[in-house]
Amino acid sequence: MLHDQKLPMDRIYVPTKLRTLVNPEKVEEIAASILEEGQKTPILVRRDGERFVLVEGVHRLEACRALGESTITGLLVNARR
Repeated sequence: MLHDQKLPMDRIYVPTKLRTLVNPEKVEEIAASILEEGQKTPILVRRDGERFVLVEGVHRLEACRALGESTITGLLVNARR
């Protein structure tokens, strides 16, 4: 069973493919929502040695970065085989 956990944002690697999808307007919208209601949906990451690799949630991650957060709620998932 997966459990939400606080992840240090400085240990989350965002693959280039996901970085190219970032929409600044969506980041602003999500940041406003997080300020109002908190982070409702965790990001998905997989472990890669000492770091985490983002699987899903690039806009939520960037919104939390824009808000100056140092941690983000996430779920650790298994890498695809």
